[in-house]
Amino acid sequence: MLSKRCALVGGAILAVCLATPLSPAAADTAPQAAAPPTAPPSMIDALERDLGLSEAQVITRLANEERAAAAEASLTPALGDSFGGAWLNDDASKLMVATTDPATAPSIEAQGAQPVVVQRSLAQLNGVMQQLDAAPRRATAKASLWFVDVKTNTVSVQAPTVQAAEALVAAAGVDRSAVVVSATAEQPTTFINIIGGAAYYIGSSRCSVGFSVTRGTTPGFVTAGHCGRAGSRTTSPTGTFQGSSFPGNDYAWVAAPGNTVTPYVRGSGGANVTVRGSTQASVGASICRSGSTTGWRCGTIQQHNATVRYAQGTVTGLTRTSACAQPGDSGGSFISGNQAQGMTSGGSGNCTTGGTTYHQPVNEALGAYGLTLTTG
Repeated sequence: MLSKRCALVGGAILAVCLATPLSPAAADTAPQAAAPPTAPPSMIDALERDLGLSEAQVITRLANEERAAAAEASLTPALGDSFGGAWLNDDASKLMVATTDPATAPSIEAQGAQPVVVQRSLAQLNGVMQQLDAAPRRATAKASLWFVDVKTNTVSVQAPTVQAAEALVAAAGVDRSAVVVSATAEQPTTFINIIGGAAYYIGSSRCSVGFSVTRGTTPGFVTAGHCGRAGSRTTSPTGTFQGSSFPGNDYAWVAAPGNTVTPYVRGSGGANVTVRGSTQASVGASICRSGSTTGWRCGTIQQHNATVRYAQGTVTGLTRTSACAQPGDSGGSFISGNQAQGMTSGGSGNCTTGGTTYHQPVNEALGAYGLTLTTG
């Protein structure tokens, strides 16, 4: 297949356009992962329903996403300070990899990906995020969310009004050229629900189990930090919050001695999806979440490293997705393919009209508490 090349110069971004599909034949030199286990029917059904795809398109997409994750994991350290982030195109056929150094384009192409030459590295964008996160509370309290948008090589700041977003940018003292501000109707809230139901309970409150973990020989699970504080007791399963971080972060782990950990996430219709690892999926990848209120719901990853201001405080480092959720889904599992991604934190909208949901990346919680993810 011939590659089409073009140069697009606009604003801060110079894109090197290479029409090379993300497929097994995209680059003979690209490392090929072992064939993944067949996706469970429940996941395929949910992705068909929520992304409007055929079964064949779902299977192709999942295979492309797995290769993209492997390529991104390899290129991130290889590109070093020049790495500007990565994302999948709309149909997940192509992995786009941003770089500040045009000389790295061949190494990106060698992984079957498409290089995009940008002005700012991911480290620089994350630095802008750190400044925004450290802004005075009076400024952050009037904003809704802010996140690194690798597709535009900027940081997006959203608030009920443009003026409120501009106020946060000014208070943080960030480089204005690196930021895009906009008004949004999105007002994220946490998904805890003070009613009875399935999953696990903290007194009269209900949340959802994230993933099975162990610490040494102690079994337990990770969940959302806003669901309980250290020392809080749980039932079904019985356990105790050993650590909890919220706001700032939104993760916690519950020790549940006497219970059996499994490598499963409950999928559509009660079928189990097996967790194989926790490699972070690329922006644009499909993702599904499981929760005790709305069950199995799917969407795509919109951005990593989003900061959200809840009524209880600001949470940083979240991943923004188009999967819907509702109260009671908090803490529940987000999984892409067979890779654990994170625990439901909060969002806006619902599963009737659609919504946006944020998850706390699972690897941060595993590292913070020295936990081992239970895999199959």
